[in-house]
Amino acid sequence: MTTRPSRGYQEVPHTADWALRVWAEDLPSLFVEAAIGMDVLAGRELETEPRLSRSLELEAGDEESLLVAFLSELLYLQEQQGLGFDTYRIEIKGSRLRAVMEGAPLRSVAKPIKAVTFHNLHIAHTRSGCEVELVFDV
Repeated sequence: MTTRPSRGYQEVPHTADWALRVWAEDLPSLFVEAAIGMDVLAGRELETEPRLSRSLELEAGDEESLLVAFLSELLYLQEQQGLGFDTYRIEIKGSRLRAVMEGAPLRSVAKPIKAVTFHNLHIAHTRSGCEVELVFDV
């Protein structure tokens, strides 16, 4: 019997769009894994230099809306500023998120993601942490 790592992501079949199952030991780690998984799905590659840092503060009505807002902001930064991130420090308190992200300019994105959807979105809190299934519009 194999055990699942305490955090990670995996692509799951979806009829029209892309879907990703994400799990982690806590909510901030779930957001980090979701961001990393989204970038892997899109085939995103970063330049090696120059390294840069950005801060982000968001507020939303619930955890699911906060997750969509966070991932949507990352997509916006990719599309509008040509930036991608590979290191995240995230704090979540109630309905507020604070993130410090480190990354670099984009080298390429193989399969652009148009949007993060709310389709069947529910963050489940389990004994081992948090889980969510995300659907992306491509």
